Amino acid sequence: MSKVFSGRELIKALRRIGYYVDHQTGSHVFMHNLEMNRSIIIPNHKEIRKGTPSNILKKVNLTIDELKDLI
Repeated sequence: MSKVFSGRELIKALRRIGYYVDHQTGSHVFMHNLEMNRSIIIPNHKEIRKGTPSNILKKVNLTIDELKDLI
């Protein structure tokens, strides 16, 4: 993974595929998708550690390239 993603970028991309912001606690945004009945927690930081986006992508069934296209 060559690009560093921010929490805002991930939230923006997930909104485009049907997730909505359920609520926020501190610096963590809880997103939910009613169609797939999935919830995901996104840290709302300027830079997210390199392993975190890959874990998020596994949960929402996206690839890095698909994420870059959404951003």
